[in-house]
Amino acid sequence: MLDVLIVRGEVHDGSGRPPEPGDVGIVGDKIVTISPPGRLGERDAVQVIDATGKVVCPGFINILSHSYFSILTDPRSLGELTQGVTTEIFGEGSSMGPLTPAMQAEMQASKDGARYDVCWTRLSEYLHYVEQRGTSQNVASFVGAGTIRANVVGYAQRPATPAELDQMCALVAEEMADGALGIGSSLIYPPGAYASTAELTALCAAAASRGGRYASHIRDEGAGLLGAIDEFLTICREAGLPGEQWHLKAAGNDNWGLMDAAIEKLEQARAAGQHVTADVYPYTASSTGLTVIIPDRFHEGGAAALYDRLGDPKVRGQIRAEIAQTRRWGDVASADGVLILHVTNEENRRFQGRTLTQVAAERGTHPVDAALDLIASDRSRVGVAFFSMSEDNLRMALRRPWVAISSDGTSMAPEGEFLRAPTHPRAYGSFARVLGHYARDERLLSLPEAIRRMSALPADTAGLAGRGQLREGYFADVVVLDPATVGDRATFERPHQLSAGVTEVLVNGQLTISDGKFTGTLAGRALAGSGARR
Repeated sequence: MLDVLIVRGEVHDGSGRPPEPGDVGIVGDKIVTISPPGRLGERDAVQVIDATGKVVCPGFINILSHSYFSILTDPRSLGELTQGVTTEIFGEGSSMGPLTPAMQAEMQASKDGARYDVCWTRLSEYLHYVEQRGTSQNVASFVGAGTIRANVVGYAQRPATPAELDQMCALVAEEMADGALGIGSSLIYPPGAYASTAELTALCAAAASRGGRYASHIRDEGAGLLGAIDEFLTICREAGLPGEQWHLKAAGNDNWGLMDAAIEKLEQARAAGQHVTADVYPYTASSTGLTVIIPDRFHEGGAAALYDRLGDPKVRGQIRAEIAQTRRWGDVASADGVLILHVTNEENRRFQGRTLTQVAAERGTHPVDAALDLIASDRSRVGVAFFSMSEDNLRMALRRPWVAISSDGTSMAPEGEFLRAPTHPRAYGSFARVLGHYARDERLLSLPEAIRRMSALPADTAGLAGRGQLREGYFADVVVLDPATVGDRATFERPHQLSAGVTEVLVNGQLTISDGKFTGTLAGRALAGSGARR
């Protein structure tokens, strides 16, 4: 007796091969059979899903997600679940562990009234906490190189001592044994930015000894892009592990011409035998904190120290001068390309949805001063979008078979607290946009290939065994979608819009989306990397 039988669908197994008509049988949390249509008796199944005219494919794996807090406040994760995302991967530079008592207290204080407690100190404890509370999706994580550094060195801009580096590598080994996927770095944000190539290589070598991977927001995505890729490739080669370049891009119109050489570097490394891959989100605007415009040295000591420095007229003058001199606008040409998305201070909410130029005009100040005023009064990163990328470069990356899809965002829902601020539309549309706009409408890549980039490719990149394909014996993370209607709806003007076209989603064999609606089932699990203790 089958628990679930999906019949008469166009089965895409995730490998990129052409689809075949077929039925998919599930028992418990596993796929037990994939057969030609009609061979499996519908009477021998507890639940039958009719997929006539629809695509049946593996659940999608978001290789870079920032839903680690939102999944605790809203475990439905509707923004991504309704696109067919069944697994979220965290750990871009910072991770939910390991935490010192001070780091744990800081995280607890910053959760802004959310209804959960930071009761974990280890990354593995956090992942299991998510599972125990209930989650609609599977969760996994890299251990953040920045978090490891903060745990041992703190927020000082200096090299780690040999003893500190030994301690950092020991923490990596412990987290790897408990299920971390590898090392995740983000080298434009302190304290991760303070790490040398040698330090990162040592951490990666510790991860490699347990089958780990390295994933990185590289040190420079603008004028220094090619050198940053060289550093990434060097770390992967010397540590002896596979590498993922998160959100491949050339940021800033002065740097768009570097994309050809960037891709060539990665392809040459692949041809030489290095297992390196990349991903993109399908938009030409990035999103991060406005604090990224402030030079690294002023971040020393942590976020509170930065905000305090902005209150010192002398130091603030130094910060302002350096920003004005280097035009640090997140690699966009001017303040016109900086859109304010999220603030924490109620008095600043009127600036949400406006460009920095508009904020400066209202305040009667220079845009640099408007930015620093906003950061200082909000005492937060101030979430923004930077319109810094080229559509031609995005399309160039999407044509590469080794480039996966990510959101690099936070999954949310178009209701409640989430509506208090605009967001980047990638939170609701990254995967559906590739399927609808780039695959179906633009024919930039085929539907089987688009599905592979969201399933088998990221599963291999992250080392997730038994996920990412429709195969007998694999976990039953399965999506049923209408290829004619699948697509994104979210825009920068109206970002809180769920995508369309996904009708059913199963996570570990449990139906979580039925006829496009959430069923209330929370069947997600904490997933471990290949080097975990067994």
